[in-house]
Amino acid sequence: MSCEHLVCAQCAHPVIEGRCALCRANRERMHHHGISPTLILAGLIALLFLALALQHLT
Repeated sequence: MSCEHLVCAQCAHPVIEGRCALCRANRERMHHHGISPTLILAGLIALLFLALALQHLT
């Protein structure tokens, strides 16, 4: 979901502009989705190396 078209109920301006504290908080909440793609990629690479090491040991 994007905040480009949302209007703040407190200040009646677009949320994307972040004019009030509520806008800024909601904009931050919507744009930070938790786990970053870089962290996911690093985890997948670590799993690949672990699988290769286990295959080599067996």
